[in-house]
Amino acid sequence: MNALLPRPIADEWDWQYEGACRSMDPEMFFHPDGERGPRRRNRENAAKAVCASCPVLKLCRDQALALQEPYGIWGGLSEDDREAILNRRGVARLTPVIQAS
Repeated sequence: MNALLPRPIADEWDWQYEGACRSMDPEMFFHPDGERGPRRRNRENAAKAVCASCPVLKLCRDQALALQEPYGIWGGLSEDDREAILNRRGVARLTPVIQAS
């Protein structure tokens, strides 16, 4: 293979076809504006339950952490979960999160 040509990357992303969330409503994994308290916790817990049985949980989680995914439940981790892990690792946040005042 010519080293100057880009390598195919489809194989690196094929795992997403195996995700337990693939056929589910994305709203389960991403909070609507203003969602707080028990409603948000319940939605996040339901999404995390789907992730818990997912055959590609680790791949999804690793990608979300590597890309510093700012929104949603990925690999069984919420936005706050991912931020805490990255902070413990001493990783500076690439994507600024705008806090509502």
